[in-house]
Amino acid sequence: MLIGLVLLLVPQALAAQSNTGSALVFATVERAPFAYRDGDQIAGFSVELMRDIGREIGRPVEFKLAPRFADMLGLVELGQVDGAVANISITAAREEVMDFSQPIFEAGLQIMLPPEDGDSGSLFAALFNRDIALAILGAAALLYGGGMMMWLFERRRQPYFDRPLKDAMFTSFWWALNLVVNGGFEERVPQSRGGRVFGVLLVISSLFIVSIFVARITAAMTVAAISGNIDSLADLDGKRIGTTAGSTAALFLDQREIAHGDFDDLNVLLKAFEAQELDAVVFDGPLLAWYLTENGSQSGRLLPRVFKRENYGIALPSGSALTEPINRALLSLRESGRYDQLRRKYFGPSS
Repeated sequence: MLIGLVLLLVPQALAAQSNTGSALVFATVERAPFAYRDGDQIAGFSVELMRDIGREIGRPVEFKLAPRFADMLGLVELGQVDGAVANISITAAREEVMDFSQPIFEAGLQIMLPPEDGDSGSLFAALFNRDIALAILGAAALLYGGGMMMWLFERRRQPYFDRPLKDAMFTSFWWALNLVVNGGFEERVPQSRGGRVFGVLLVISSLFIVSIFVARITAAMTVAAISGNIDSLADLDGKRIGTTAGSTAALFLDQREIAHGDFDDLNVLLKAFEAQELDAVVFDGPLLAWYLTENGSQSGRLLPRVFKRENYGIALPSGSALTEPINRALLSLRESGRYDQLRRKYFGPSS
């Protein structure tokens, strides 16, 4: 009986011993700076952290790159890999089908907007629209008509207006324009009775013309500023909003009944943003910040407010025996300062 027990336990011990040094296979997905291709290697904060954890527990780590975020989580749920790392938010729904390590990163959702146009762009947009163009044409027509009326009254009374119709068109318009802008030519005071009456009417009406014109431009610029301004979640209503399908950002927007488009992949989402198909992107703040750092401030701007705090963790199959060893390794890396070193490497000293 004793011999039988020994024969039963020895293979299990040998299997456990061989398993101790075997490589762990972890799934990931391209989500810089947490995981991304670097030549023929896979790099990133989460990837490098997982390699350090593997060294702590005596297991080398190999990475399997999944095409999509959902595919990566599916591999974990089905137990086809030992775990997964990237920017994986710890949520109650995911905890039902998989396990998580202690948090490895604190983040949250933020809003990315197109770059600001500046004052010159706003003025250009306000001036060159249909309503303002019609107002300018209407004002020009009134000035031209007023100038030609004054030409009819004054053409025989003073040399400035004493010229043929063809030659008088611009000079009469110029006189009316100066009347509106400067109050008129002192040396071109109307001489005829009809011209004087009409001149007084032009001066009075010019006050209304200028006021209406300025009001139209101001109103157009105000409307443009209000309609294009996004400072909070309340401002997202009616805008073209994008995020990735199945993400915590999509769930967050759904819960607040904010209409949005779901994209299969982050790269597809960012390409739509670059093509100006979206007014705003709602997604994980660290990934959006990395995108703007890599592409420059001309590619967009990130609102500083974090709308939903999240913790990222290492995803593991339900009941995984690696949960405790990984958590102990994480504590060891934090205590040794290695975790902070990695964080500064990928997110800067102020992170």
